[in-house]
Amino acid sequence: MTKKYCIFITALFCAFLAFFTVAGAVMPDREFSEQENRNLQQLPTVDADDFKLAWPMEESGDFFTGKLMSDFEKYLNDQFPFRDGWITLKAATEVALGKHENNNVYLCDEDTLITRFDEPDADRVSTNINYLNMLVANTDVPVYLSLIPGPSQIWADRLPDGAPNADQKAIIDDIASRTDAIFYDTYQNLWDHRDEDIYYRTDHHWTSLGAYYGYVSLMEALGMEPVPLEEYTKQTVSTEFYGTTYSSSGFRWVRPDNIDIYVPDPGVKVTSWFTGTPEEGTLYAWDRLAIKDKYTFFMGGNQSLAVIENPNVDGPKIAILRDSYTDSLVPFLTAHFSEIHLIDLRYNRNSVPQYLEENDIDTCVMLYSVSNFVTDTNFFSLAQG
Repeated sequence: MTKKYCIFITALFCAFLAFFTVAGAVMPDREFSEQENRNLQQLPTVDADDFKLAWPMEESGDFFTGKLMSDFEKYLNDQFPFRDGWITLKAATEVALGKHENNNVYLCDEDTLITRFDEPDADRVSTNINYLNMLVANTDVPVYLSLIPGPSQIWADRLPDGAPNADQKAIIDDIASRTDAIFYDTYQNLWDHRDEDIYYRTDHHWTSLGAYYGYVSLMEALGMEPVPLEEYTKQTVSTEFYGTTYSSSGFRWVRPDNIDIYVPDPGVKVTSWFTGTPEEGTLYAWDRLAIKDKYTFFMGGNQSLAVIENPNVDGPKIAILRDSYTDSLVPFLTAHFSEIHLIDLRYNRNSVPQYLEENDIDTCVMLYSVSNFVTDTNFFSLAQG
């Protein structure tokens, strides 16, 4: 290696560092990443309290606990110049090297992105089952439970060869055997239709078609007659949907998904609690189709509580303890229930048994994806009297 070559490499490296140092200083910080669909870390603020030393150390200021440096490191990572391009380059490099996983997302057959699913923490699963059993014991309302398998289970044949993948069916069966709730099966209907577009290829949610099969499972469990699929007319509302799996994967070259609906807006009254106070809501938030997070088209996105009232239906009242999968299932339910109460335990910390009693609920259903049920840490409100 010649001296001139060493000088050239050193100069090139210094120029590289100088360029990104200047770019990082000149480019404005971003608050939100459209590609990753998340808020980005902002520059941490520093004050005197950050340097307070107390005992135990957990009570000390952010500097001594390491939080300040951790936040600053996240800030540098999130605000790195041309971050989106580097994420895409990393994913492309992984594929070129023969790997089909990036940021815990597999690049699968049929242009499908699937999030890796690992064995859950057994203690967390047991804790959540116990909370649900306390709800059953604390209310006179019949409580049903069903768990929605993810695409890593139903579309396991699309995964790369040898990809680690925990058995969601075994987890569902174990939870069903230990719950005091009335368990009903959503798995089989999805499995029977696995050759159809029941999940988005770029998102972890089921499609409206997948939600329809989940609706059929619920109706059968409640002894009610579902509306046949052929009585609906499918309407495509977007052909440019890139979901959360796409956002975190870095695999930017896959095709977008379509978003379809089957139920036209029946003119029901929707009341939503997005910020703690009631406001007018909607089954379909059409303006959300213009943003990156298009799945929020259904119900307008996350909210602690939503109540759908249909004065044209002389039916029972149902409460659903839910995650975001339920948002695309709700339109199918409007033909059967006079009131549908959607409770998101991540944001709603009020007593569930008390809510069921005060609102004269006839049936309570916990409908969660497997991945959310086994990781959620917010089930404690189920046990409140």
